[in-house]
Amino acid sequence: MHPAFQGLLTIAIGVSGCVGYFYLSNQVLDKVLFPARGPNAGRNINRANMIRPWLFLLPALLALGLYLAYPVFETLRLSLTDRIPGGGYKWVGLDNYRQMAAEPKFWEAMRNNMLWLIVVPAMSTAFGLLVAQLTDRIRWGNVAKALIFMPMAISFVGASVIWKLVYDTRPAEQDQIGILNALYIFFGGSDPQTWLTIPFWNSFFLMIVLVWIQTGFAMVILSAALRGIPEETIEAAVLDGANPFQIFFRIKVPQIKTTILVVWTTITITVLKVFDIVFAMTNGQWETQVLANYMFDKLFRANDWGVGSASAMVIMLLVTPILIWNVRNARKEMQ
Repeated sequence: MHPAFQGLLTIAIGVSGCVGYFYLSNQVLDKVLFPARGPNAGRNINRANMIRPWLFLLPALLALGLYLAYPVFETLRLSLTDRIPGGGYKWVGLDNYRQMAAEPKFWEAMRNNMLWLIVVPAMSTAFGLLVAQLTDRIRWGNVAKALIFMPMAISFVGASVIWKLVYDTRPAEQDQIGILNALYIFFGGSDPQTWLTIPFWNSFFLMIVLVWIQTGFAMVILSAALRGIPEETIEAAVLDGANPFQIFFRIKVPQIKTTILVVWTTITITVLKVFDIVFAMTNGQWETQVLANYMFDKLFRANDWGVGSASAMVIMLLVTPILIWNVRNARKEMQ
């Protein structure tokens, strides 16, 4: 079967299946379980209306249970067990966590993740806010926004390949195709540098890739928030003699503080799960290991499912408080 036809067939089956499910489930609810007739018609209508929302939520709940809840519990189980040669598992309790905590590579990954958490959300949000403010003040601002947002359309691996060329190093006697080395030599550098092998600083070179991508995301959200600020407050500040810096930091930023925090936490969650950039550019070498790459190495290279699952649980535990905080803030705004 041709792939295009197969895709169309899948869409048709999916849409018709959804329509059929909702139609039939409502028919069963209204005609069989709680028919709107007889002496109990009013009570049946109320009961049907109470159950109806759950009919719409049921497919989503089943999908969340299958693709989210089940993997979490299965990962937790695997983190507390170990594979037996020949097949099967044995219960080892917290041994996998102890083994993980005893490995220097794990603490290297934790240290690098903390460094990413400090640098990337702060820089991405700050640059996004700065660009959102400046592009609203120039005539060709929409073109600038489109160019800055463009990296969001590139996959992390694609962005990594682009920046790997930026950091490329050739022998001193050859022309440098890496922009950074070309500039370094142009401004008086002696020998080209292998930027991605310089411990500590190479992590920052990797972070630049994610900042480059996430700045566009922050810019779009914060630009919309800035445009939602009532003009009356800005006009009042101008009449009171406030300069542009005072208007920005004392009038605009406080009014979009909640949006800034949402953008910050969203990027933070992305940083905690960062894998593609490190995998494509250094593969965790030269002290650039992060938790997601460490988990990949354990699961699919060392075939150590116990320690790999334990590291996956660590990532989930780090992400969960931020997700809860985001949900609570969203509910407060709705109220």
